[in-house]
This record gives sequence, structure tokens and C-alpha cells, in this order.
Amino acid sequence: MRAIRGLWRWRGNPVCRASDLAEAWVALTALLLILSLAPLVGVLVGGAAQHALERSVREQHETRHRVTATVVRALERSPLTVDPEAATGVEPSHRVLADWTAPDGSRHEGPVMVGIDDPGSGDRFAIWTDARGRTVARPLDSETATTHAVLAGIGTAVVVAALVEAVRRTVVWRMVHRRYARLEREWDRAGPDWGRTGAGS
Repeated sequence: MRAIRGLWRWRGNPVCRASDLAEAWVALTALLLILSLAPLVGVLVGGAAQHALERSVREQHETRHRVTATVVRALERSPLTVDPEAATGVEPSHRVLADWTAPDGSRHEGPVMVGIDDPGSGDRFAIWTDARGRTVARPLDSETATTHAVLAGIGTAVVVAALVEAVRRTVVWRMVHRRYARLEREWDRAGPDWGRTGAGS
């Protein structure tokens, strides 16, 4: 709005310099780019991220399997250990030795994290594995993928807007710098005695 007001204020103004008008046009152009280009790029990037993440969601759900594991015995627990799969990331977790059967039928045993309070031998819990029974992280869900895509789009739009504003500021700074340089040259041409009485002025 300030750019539009600036253009209107300088319209037909006899004291308007060409540089003033140019600065107002630069500001208006930057404003239009921020309002149009930044959202467009954000939507395009967000859509591309959504497509890629949805493909990743499908692949992970095809290659990762939820199986039931059984606690063999509890292992020593670190006081700072938390369950990485917990929603809040602060629920108490325990490290246990467990065994499970992989989707291909093979038997496996190894240390895993379990969100059971005071786990004991024989307790059962769910884990995620690949087809060969190796433990993997929980697959990404569609809601999380959408959230990441939206954040990517918003972040891109903000970055584009910031870049446009940075370019505007750089252009205006260079214009002001040239204006001052011209003013300095004009002062130099006027000579060092321009303000003295009887200097021919």
C-alpha cells in the first residue's frame, strides 16, 4: 500500500525526481511479486513435496510390517531413555531383549525399546520390521506427510518473499547510493567557495 500511495503522491508532482518515481515502482513491483509469486511457488513446492511424501508413505507401508514381539528379559535402562515412537517423546521407555518372528517366517532376537511400564518376561508388544525381520522405524502416515508438505510450502513462500524484499532493498540502496554520488559530484562542481560572500554567486 505504501508503494501505491508513493506512486500516487509523486504523480504530477513538480518536485518529483526520476529516482523517487523509480523507487516507488520498484516497491510496487516487489509488493506484487510477494503477493503473487511467493504464494504460487509455495503451492508448487508444497504440492511436489506432498506427492513425494505420499509416494514414500506408500512405499514404507508396503515394505514395513507390524509384528508382535515377546520380552525375553529386561536390560539395563538409561535414565535419559525415551521412546522415539511415543507421541510426546517423553513417555518412559525400557530397553529389553525380545524375540519375534519376521514376515518371512524367520526368528529373531535382539534389544529393542518398549513403552511398557515395568516390562517382564513374556510381555508382548508390537514392533515394526522389514520383510527380513530387521527392526525399522514406524512408517510415515498420511497426516504427517501432509503436515510436512504444508510446512514446506509455507517455508518456501516465506523464503521467496524474503528474497524479493532483499532484492528490493538492494536495488533501492544502489539507487540511493547513486543519488548521493551525483549530489557529491554536483557539490564538487560548485567549488569550495560556493557559500562565501563575493565568490561570484
